[in-house]
Amino acid sequence: MTGCVPSDNSRAIRVGASTGTGTPAARPAVPAPPRRVRREWAALAAPTVAPARFDPHMTDGLPSPVRRWLAHAVAPGAPLLQTVVLVTHGEIRMGTWRRFRAHQVLAPPRGLVWVAGSRLGGLPVSGFDRYSGGTGEMRWRLLRAVPVMSGSGPDITRSAAGRLACEFPLVPPVALGPAVCWEPVDDRQAVAHVRIGQEEFAVTMRVSPSGRLESVAMLRWGNPDRHGYGEHPFGAVFEGESHFGGFTLPRTVRAGWWFGTERWREGEFIRFALDEAAHH
Repeated sequence: MTGCVPSDNSRAIRVGASTGTGTPAARPAVPAPPRRVRREWAALAAPTVAPARFDPHMTDGLPSPVRRWLAHAVAPGAPLLQTVVLVTHGEIRMGTWRRFRAHQVLAPPRGLVWVAGSRLGGLPVSGFDRYSGGTGEMRWRLLRAVPVMSGSGPDITRSAAGRLACEFPLVPPVALGPAVCWEPVDDRQAVAHVRIGQEEFAVTMRVSPSGRLESVAMLRWGNPDRHGYGEHPFGAVFEGESHFGGFTLPRTVRAGWWFGTERWREGEFIRFALDEAAHH
């Protein structure tokens, strides 16, 4: 296993390309963070302090797929900002596939808040998932009043921390920070050992010869079978690319349980496109 490469960061970059299908005007409004998580959102979205600027030599000593990916994903001289605020749209499986719009702040390894809105039986359902301050939580309501799904406690926290680890490639500069150590596999794959709180997660990244991020895979704590919590294969497939300031991110994401197994089609539960990405 190689050592980690530290980085220091700051200054917000304002970006906002639109990708994916449809037109932004035709989509639901971007959901705002509910009052319950506004403080966490603001803390995670704060600008990175005094960022270093990316030099390709910073990747010296890392596995070749990681060097290729970072050279492709981060422009030379770009500030190594540690947070991204995303606007996305797509489909989520809640019994059947349903359209959603989401707003997310992602700041590995500190935390994430994902706020989304959809419709269930023709009625609006909205809420959030979060990992912050070392704990995880989810709160979803119909008509902003009727509880649909809520959870907290050790199992939710462990699952949310795994999600945060799996999503760190959406903030490429984090790959150079102290929360991530790299283990080589072959010319297309490397394992990121990501430290979230007191846990370490092994996330296998697959990178194309051109440096495009193709997929991530890990064992994530969860209860997808409704038979009790445990570790299950989890992963995401990335397709296309979009450019946001000095960063190149996937255009679309498909994610779910039992990744890499014959049950992947059954376990896939979310598909989305990145509309905006503002790095802080």
